[in-house]
Amino acid sequence: MSLDRFCHWLVDTPGSIALHESLYMYTLIESTHVLTLCVFVGMSVMLDLRLLGITLRRITVSEVAAKLLPWMAAGFGVMVVTGILLFYANPVRFYHSIWFRMKLVMLVLAGLNASFFHSGIWQRVGQWDRDVITPRRARAAGAASLVLWAAIVVAGRMIAYNWFDCDMPPPSIIVQLAGCTPDRR
Repeated sequence: MSLDRFCHWLVDTPGSIALHESLYMYTLIESTHVLTLCVFVGMSVMLDLRLLGITLRRITVSEVAAKLLPWMAAGFGVMVVTGILLFYANPVRFYHSIWFRMKLVMLVLAGLNASFFHSGIWQRVGQWDRDVITPRRARAAGAASLVLWAAIVVAGRMIAYNWFDCDMPPPSIIVQLAGCTPDRR
């Protein structure tokens, strides 16, 4: 079964229909998604700015991380669950959204960045913890995180607009990128 077919099957399930047609639930889930995104990204920005040596210079990186990571984890967890529910409410529209696809690619890149940071330079944080200017790899990870999460937020916001929906006459390159098929336009 292709992803397109799976999304068309999923959109017709009772849960997807109920969620999409609900007067309040979709809005509550979307609002929760945005609020927890704010928590996660806000904490992430603070940690990234510390890695870049821009803020909280008098506090060790490990102290900043110890205070922020629990909030980041909680925000990220709720953000993922609400994001899945938003997709479930209208999987066909999301699947064919160029912005959604870009957001997913950037989410993977942000995850890889965090993974490389935590399995790499973070393992030696004891050696550079008190340094105002952190090692180049730590600064690069912080800068990449800032750029990726800013792009993720923008792409996520752009999903709401239907510039490139399959039911509109988009340019041929968009038709290919969005996975539109003749029977889906």
